[in-house]
Amino acid sequence: MLELHDVTKVYKVGAFGGKTMTAVDGVSFDVGTGEVVSLIGESGSGKTTIGRMILGLTSLTSGSITLDGAPVKPGKAYYRSVQGVFQDPFSSYNPVFKADRVLRMIKEQYFPSVPDWDDRVEEALAAVRLNPGQVLDKFPHQLSGGQLQRLLIARALLLEIKLLVADEITSMLDASTRIDVLNLLADLKARGLGVLYITHDLSLGNYLAERTVVLRHGTVVEMGLTEKVFGDPLHPYTRQLLSAVPRLGSPWEEAAPADGCLYHQKGATGRLLAADEGHFVACAGLDDCGGPAA
Repeated sequence: MLELHDVTKVYKVGAFGGKTMTAVDGVSFDVGTGEVVSLIGESGSGKTTIGRMILGLTSLTSGSITLDGAPVKPGKAYYRSVQGVFQDPFSSYNPVFKADRVLRMIKEQYFPSVPDWDDRVEEALAAVRLNPGQVLDKFPHQLSGGQLQRLLIARALLLEIKLLVADEITSMLDASTRIDVLNLLADLKARGLGVLYITHDLSLGNYLAERTVVLRHGTVVEMGLTEKVFGDPLHPYTRQLLSAVPRLGSPWEEAAPADGCLYHQKGATGRLLAADEGHFVACAGLDDCGGPAA
């Protein structure tokens, strides 16, 4: 469905744009129908920039993004298929519009002649576990962060989208609401919706995604089936991320130092290599290669 091929984004920085900064460097992965893919990395790794490029909010420097084989062209037709939900739900709403107006604008722009709109709204709200009587006549400040996030997802459902870009959508929510939203995404996946789940929280990515892409400094360092990336992490950066995840009932352990790279002596710098079926890892640039030979 969605495919990124060698996507790069370079920003001009400094006085008069005399310098450049590469935020995303040669990233390639895909998201299939009814699949959740987690894009994981620390702050500043390029995750949000990738999400913005997919949504057409930031231009590509090079590479390509396609949806169902066709180049992405941001516009009314594209946004019928692809929508985004962001970290701060309050910033996504006009504070003077009530919730019902937000949804009514969808009808005015995309479905002006649909006769049973109210029924469709009720179905969409029910799908995200919202009571119409409790949210439609409310201003954004009268709703919780979890209600606003679910309302944004309901808005996407009204458009009958194919792909949802979910960028850190649970980071501002309390623990119980966070689980509700994650379970909602799992339900939507079962209905055939593809989800790119952007997060720095490895535990949430492990909970939700079939496949995981690990990003560092704008470059993919490891990707594959989630159970393989999390169960047998091969890149030193992935291992350090996983070792830093707090575990209930266990003392915190400092991340182990990188102990080598399987591929550096083989001249594989800068490329992803197949470590196993459905599991790819990049050269870490370390000479003291450790572990079994690839």
